[in-house]
Amino acid sequence: MIIYGVAILAFCYIIGQLIGEFLGKLIGVDANVGGVGFAMLLLIFLSDWLHKKSYFDKSTENGILFWNQMYIPIVVAMSAIQNVKVAVSSGFIAILAGIVPVVICLLTIPLLAKLSKNTKPD
Repeated sequence: MIIYGVAILAFCYIIGQLIGEFLGKLIGVDANVGGVGFAMLLLIFLSDWLHKKSYFDKSTENGILFWNQMYIPIVVAMSAIQNVKVAVSSGFIAILAGIVPVVICLLTIPLLAKLSKNTKPD
C-alpha cells in the first residue's frame, strides 16, 4: 500500500530529526543540524535495502517516490525561512558549516566519476 511508503518516510524523518537534534546539542548549537538531510539519507539506504530484499511492492514504492519528488520544493521552502543574517553574524562556525560540505562535494565528484562504470556501449 502507498501508506506503507509514507510510513517508512515518516520513520526516517523522525530518526533524522532526532539525529539532527542530538548533533546540534553535541556541537553546542541550539538548533537541529541536518535533520532533514539525515532523514533523506536514511530513506535512501532503507529503500535500497528493502528493495534488494524484495520487501517492496509497487504501491509502497509509489508512496516513497511521491515524497521523493516533493523533497526539493520542501527543502527550498524550508531554506527560504532561515535567517541567514543571524547565522552568519553568529560566528565563523556558520560560515565553515556551509563551506566545508560544498568543498568536500566538489572534491568527491571527480572521484565518483572515475569510480562509476561506463554503461554506454562503445
